Amino acid sequence: MSSPLHITVLRGGPSAEREVSLRSGAAVAGALRSLGHRVDEVDPIPGDLRIADGTQVVFLALHGTYGEDGTVQSELEELGLPYTGCGVSASLYAFDKILTKRRCLKAGVPTARFERFIDAASPWPGGWVPPVVLKPTRQGSSVGLRFVDRIEDFPRALAESLGHGGEVLMEERILGRETTVGILDGSPLPVVEVRPKSGTYDYTNKYTAGRTEYFCPAEFEPAVTAGIQEAALSAFHAIGGRDYARVDVMVRPDGSPVVLEVNTLPGMTETSLLPKAAAAAGLPFAPLCERMVRLALQRNGNTR
Repeated sequence: MSSPLHITVLRGGPSAEREVSLRSGAAVAGALRSLGHRVDEVDPIPGDLRIADGTQVVFLALHGTYGEDGTVQSELEELGLPYTGCGVSASLYAFDKILTKRRCLKAGVPTARFERFIDAASPWPGGWVPPVVLKPTRQGSSVGLRFVDRIEDFPRALAESLGHGGEVLMEERILGRETTVGILDGSPLPVVEVRPKSGTYDYTNKYTAGRTEYFCPAEFEPAVTAGIQEAALSAFHAIGGRDYARVDVMVRPDGSPVVLEVNTLPGMTETSLLPKAAAAAGLPFAPLCERMVRLALQRNGNTR
């Protein structure tokens, strides 16, 4: 059995996804303690990051701004501390949905048509027809997500979405099945299909118990499943990912995948989507958390 480690779990933070992060961090800390590790939990303050003396590795259970955009990763590298998940540049690319799109296009990864907006007075763009989706460029967990089915609803939806960061991605709305693919140590996990019981997979349906059904492994023909996983893994490589992430993929009625975004620090409660996929692959929650820690240590030459 491996020696116990001194691990600091960063959770909470300043982003709009703070409450989700607190739940992720509590779940991870509990899982690591159950394996015999010494675990400190820290709610970080940007610019004043304090890590307990003796910490051997930092587990990032942060979501959103500061935690997922490369900022805390840069601070930890300055401190010389190994940490879980993607590095600085991959975090930056993945957190910015437009940068992700550009990386995917350059790598030939299928992704939805898009436009960028920074002005609430912008008119409806020529050559587009509804339905479309509006997303703040640098937010997660469906914060600021708006669906537009009529052109006359566009100005209000754009203003609302711009209120969550000042830059918005407009994307064609892909009508099909919604899936997500966890990536762990360079391999795709079983596909998870997401089915809200009503409406869309927005913040409320995502985080309210019983509002959404999840199917893993998702029921697709083997060739379709392979195509979804290949697209997800290609997007992960396109942003320079390492260790793990979760990639959201829409599947058109003809079975073709369309990558939406890459989440470098996905939710980490026992019912979150990447842990669901890992469990379906035979890796329970606590060993999954341990695996993430070991990947960080191996990258820094420590195989304990």
